[in-house]
Amino acid sequence: MNISLFIIFIFLILALYLGISASKGKNMNLQQFAVGGRSFGALFVFLLIAGEVYTTFTFLGGSGWAYSKGAAAYYVPTYIFLAYVLSYWIAPKIWRYGKENGILSQPDYFAAKYDSRTMGIIVAIVGSLAIIPYICIQMKGLGIIVSEASYGAISPVAASVIGAIVITTYVIVSGIHGSAWTAVIKDIMILGVVIFLGLYIPIHYFGGIQQMFESVQSVKPEMLTLAGQGLSVPWFISTILLNAIGFYLLPTSFTVVFSANGEKALRKNAITLPLYTILLLFVFFIGFSAIVQIPGLQGAAGDLSLLRLSIKTFDPWVVGIVGAAGLLTALVPASVMLMSASVGLTKSFYKVIVPKASEKQQLIASKLFIILLSLTALIFTISGGGALALLNIMSYSLITQLAPAFFFSFSKNNFINKYGAMTGIVTGVLIVLYATIFNIKIATFFPTVSHTINDISTGAIALLINIVITIIVSIATKNIPIEKEQLTQVKTS
Repeated sequence: MNISLFIIFIFLILALYLGISASKGKNMNLQQFAVGGRSFGALFVFLLIAGEVYTTFTFLGGSGWAYSKGAAAYYVPTYIFLAYVLSYWIAPKIWRYGKENGILSQPDYFAAKYDSRTMGIIVAIVGSLAIIPYICIQMKGLGIIVSEASYGAISPVAASVIGAIVITTYVIVSGIHGSAWTAVIKDIMILGVVIFLGLYIPIHYFGGIQQMFESVQSVKPEMLTLAGQGLSVPWFISTILLNAIGFYLLPTSFTVVFSANGEKALRKNAITLPLYTILLLFVFFIGFSAIVQIPGLQGAAGDLSLLRLSIKTFDPWVVGIVGAAGLLTALVPASVMLMSASVGLTKSFYKVIVPKASEKQQLIASKLFIILLSLTALIFTISGGGALALLNIMSYSLITQLAPAFFFSFSKNNFINKYGAMTGIVTGVLIVLYATIFNIKIATFFPTVSHTINDISTGAIALLINIVITIIVSIATKNIPIEKEQLTQVKTS
């Protein structure tokens, strides 16, 4: 075993130990498992929300897009900044409603707001569809990181399988508590590694960050501006807005919000997290440096730029630390994703099928869903392809279709009913899936349309159609008597 792989292995064991030991001294009922008994203060909430920012997508996909697409990569920090601004108002509303109604999952929230079990089921399906590509990002990224950082001593597939086993194990044992404690070491590691690489590499090869950009300008000037077509200004704006709206609609975001011990902790994070997100720029500096230093990576291989440049620059023990940091960026967010999706499926599917299920039975069902989701994501990871950033955009395109129903739900006199909300969500999701599977754009149907229109994000177009359908169907069905459904929500305050 080489020194690099040994260091990665040590941190893997450490993460597993922290994840499992987090359950000690706790009565692991469903509420503790899913939302930590709603007891997390500002620090743990900060670390868990930051876990959704510093994932393997950010670590590899962010630098990979800077390498392959240039300035288009700046959509990432831009949409995250906007999402945090929105969260100052919306996150406390979600927490308050969840606390008052004993809600533990995102599907529960929508089912309660629209008094519809069917709505909860639809939201659970959409959440799972959106979260599986995101889990695939983590597992695929983990495989890339471990394989590259170990100098090929372990294959990407083997690394992904081992990582999936570790994640699944400590989530089943400790739930969100395991994610919270592994997030502590993960954020310490990523903070040090990202700042070090983002400063050292430009200085080492170019003499500074300004000189690095000047070198890129001389070699590939087109990388420093948005493209005229494709990843153009319309794409940039529409993707930023889509992802900003969708950030807190991911099932993981709801879970982290519900785990907070109060609204104040959420507002503190909305203020401080944008500062933490600035660190993403250091990731981009690495990708831009790689354009000059390791040219020739094509397509999805651009995701290798950070690791390839690290291997070229540093001794194996340093590469091992970089690989360990990357490993942790996969473990933490993937664990929260698995747990939040599993609880959503349990409350919306299993509880509907078995309405008299005890809390212990629901907890067992959640753990079985974790295994199923992990296995499904692993299969797609091994068999699928595509750059990490594209998977990221697909996830947001799907989950943002919940936005109309979500934002209208804040209104005291919400004129959107369950029929309109469900029809809009299904319509938007089907458009995204159809467009993604068959690579459909507006120009497919209207060949003469200008690129300004054609470059708008497919998810954003689906969202606009979703909004129209939601309003029309709600108006058309407003006189239909809406029967009160006997929801099986159990208040656990």
